[in-house]
Amino acid sequence: MIKLSYLQELLVTAIALSTITCAFVQKTKCYFKCSKHLPKYSLLINLTLGVLFCITFTDITFPTSLWIGLFSFIGADTIYKSLEGKLASYTDIINQKTITISKENIINEVNN
Repeated sequence: MIKLSYLQELLVTAIALSTITCAFVQKTKCYFKCSKHLPKYSLLINLTLGVLFCITFTDITFPTSLWIGLFSFIGADTIYKSLEGKLASYTDIINQKTITISKENIINEVNN
């Protein structure tokens, strides 16, 4: 019998891990001249960080943490594509210094 609640817990952990690993791979992919090695690099990062993440933050065993790394690798691309263009980068947030003041908050200065 499949332990559905345990599988759900593993998938939630994999989703959290995939957001971290996806951001890490996106930041470090500029070091690769050829993109054909990028999937292997991403799998290695997902498995490595999956094991470290599970050992550090959960009570999950080593073999199960490898499964989480694999789930994270499979789901990271899907999560990235769904969030692509919807999240602003940090520099975009910093550069947006638009201040909106409503008419009710404006105090008119009266010259005497």
